Amino acid sequence: MTVSKHFFHTILAVFLVLGAVPSAQAQGPFDIVVRVNERIITQYELEQRALFLKALGTAGNLTQESTDRLIDERLYLDAAERLGISVEDEAINQGMIEFAGRAKLEPEEFIQAMAEEGIDVQTFRDFVASGILWREVVGTLFGQRGRVSEAEVDRALSLSSQTGGVRVLLGEIVLPADTPENQVRAAAISAEIQKITSTKVFSEAATAVSVSQSAPNGGQLDWLSLADLPPAFRPLLLTLAPGEITDPIEIPNALLFFQMRAIQETAAPIPTALAVEYARLYLPGGRAPNVVKQAMSLRYTADSCDDLYGLYPNSTEEQLEIISQAQSDVPNDIAVELAKLDEGEVSANLTRNDGQTLVVLMLCGRTAEIVEDETRNALRTRLINERITSYADAYLAELRATALIREP
Repeated sequence: MTVSKHFFHTILAVFLVLGAVPSAQAQGPFDIVVRVNERIITQYELEQRALFLKALGTAGNLTQESTDRLIDERLYLDAAERLGISVEDEAINQGMIEFAGRAKLEPEEFIQAMAEEGIDVQTFRDFVASGILWREVVGTLFGQRGRVSEAEVDRALSLSSQTGGVRVLLGEIVLPADTPENQVRAAAISAEIQKITSTKVFSEAATAVSVSQSAPNGGQLDWLSLADLPPAFRPLLLTLAPGEITDPIEIPNALLFFQMRAIQETAAPIPTALAVEYARLYLPGGRAPNVVKQAMSLRYTADSCDDLYGLYPNSTEEQLEIISQAQSDVPNDIAVELAKLDEGEVSANLTRNDGQTLVVLMLCGRTAEIVEDETRNALRTRLINERITSYADAYLAELRATALIREP
């Protein structure tokens, strides 16, 4: 059986065999609200974490954010237990001191401030302990893989030097992971994607399973300046040879794969975006065909970001917003989409709200400046940190996809 046939037979089996995950109902204040494998999350923990995040100034749906973080932390515990890793009280106490110090407070002052918001000291302690535990897990699993060769540093320096730049020709596959069922399917399909060694089979797979706009074209993208992609992605791509594929990259509601088709160093310096301005429009209905069609029609009905206000005059700021951000502050999934766009072009690849909301992006413009040289040691440290972070994100996505997460 050829690799291509094997891939598609496996994908067909995944979609036929995997079943739905039952929905759940909320419980009382001190009852179990979520089970993560053999571990539990209580309503009290959920409420406490939401209060804690609110006190820290976290925006958005705090209940959902708290649930997601607590689920992740139960997965941290599972991973640490398998590796025989634990955190000493002394390390937790030191972490609490450092965390409080960011607010220029002593730990006792920080704990008192939290208590005034109704937050128990154990909530603070658990939050710090989980972060320390995950760092230990990541260091144990990926510390050695984070090593960067001198050749890789040399290549990365070519990106940041004023004497030249780098652009890449990529293929992409985006797998939906917006529901428990899709997360399980994405994990199964990911294993097959990782076995692909040719651009032909990758393109066939993209056409078959990817939900990106590039899927009809076999997932093939035009040349992209590496400087326009998220900083965390650059070292991953710089180390790929043509035909090689990244590990799965977790983005909101999806898993992303890149295949290197070609890489090219240019004689002229490629400017890196100092800041980017883009419009973000939320449309209810997710990837329903009529919603995607409506989004893509904006290519013909809107010439600029400001035109969107005329097309959606009753939109709230939450539904439609024009955002100006430093390139380094743009969320990774949005930055990838913007990197594909020229000014006035539209993307409709992303979702939010568990796939129920389509994210429409239009690039308004970029402010560019040639990147200044970095010292060799500073660049090496940044490459190592970004690489380990990418491994950690992919590992957590794998843990989530294979975990039994359910509500009573």
